[in-house]
Amino acid sequence: TVALLSSLLFSFFNLSCSAVVHFRGVRLHVESPETSVSAVQGSNATLPCHYRYEPELSVPRRTRVKWFWQPVVGEGTEKDVIVALGSRLRSYGDFKGRVRIRRSVQGDASLVINPLLIADKGRYRCEIIDGLEDDSVTVELKFQGRLSFNYIHFVIFSQFTGVVFPYYSPRGRYKMNFLEAKEACHQQSACLEGLDWCNAGWLADGTVQYAVSVPREACGGMDLAPGVRSYGTQHKTRARFDVFCFTSSIRGEVYFLQHPLKLNFTEAVDACVQDGAQIAKVGQLYAAWKLVGLDQCDAGWLSDGSIRYPIVQPRLNCGPPEPGVRTFGYLPKYLKYGVYCHKPKW
Repeated sequence: TVALLSSLLFSFFNLSCSAVVHFRGVRLHVESPETSVSAVQGSNATLPCHYRYEPELSVPRRTRVKWFWQPVVGEGTEKDVIVALGSRLRSYGDFKGRVRIRRSVQGDASLVINPLLIADKGRYRCEIIDGLEDDSVTVELKFQGRLSFNYIHFVIFSQFTGVVFPYYSPRGRYKMNFLEAKEACHQQSACLEGLDWCNAGWLADGTVQYAVSVPREACGGMDLAPGVRSYGTQHKTRARFDVFCFTSSIRGEVYFLQHPLKLNFTEAVDACVQDGAQIAKVGQLYAAWKLVGLDQCDAGWLSDGSIRYPIVQPRLNCGPPEPGVRTFGYLPKYLKYGVYCHKPKW
């Protein structure tokens, strides 16, 4: 009896499987016309993904669309971006509220990201699942790249709206290798780039350079014309320099918190939280100064423990005669100052 039952079940299973294959009789294809997409931080990007059936179906089928993100360098673990089934969708992590599926025509599963953050750069995999069938395609998101600068008295003209700023480690000058420099920019809401400054710093291509508008002995000598000085390509783990970061987006409001008391660093962090915000990052302060004209002659804490303030209209008792973000550097965190906060607005 047991043998007969097993035989019947085996036969039924084979018939069922062959019926499913025969019933479907189609193949799912997932494609993208682009292997990579270039965009600018702070703007938006659409990563194309389309699926179709062969032969073509007369009635649309219910499919699940899922996008994953993975860093370009190395084989890091994939992270969920968004999943959509019919009209229901869910986004994840830092992508929450910034991503959607385009669906402009039947079979369109393109991913729209708005606004773009620095950390969005990477490989994106579009996966379509239809019952037991699935297929996927990968599209790389790149940030448009090297800015062309004219260096004239700290005024930077570029083809993109944004600001480049110098940054050095809280541990002191010339303390970062290339990977540490890249992470430092990321932590301050920026990415690696270049600037007019007399401190040698890492650029995104792994070279170390600095730009001088007024030649002086400490910056390459008096005999050289104004321009960019280069140390060339340096060892990315052994060499130590500062870094030049680029940011082009605020994604919210940066402001000097009006507080009745001066604050130490811990109190400053808490005061921003109590105001429904977070203590601002260096890149956010530079972006607010450059892009929206934040002008505040009050020194305040930032998230990295530095003390800075932005000046658009130079004036007495507010630093040098040029516009810029003034810095006091990294002072002991028990000292009392104001604080700059950042309140996100999507």
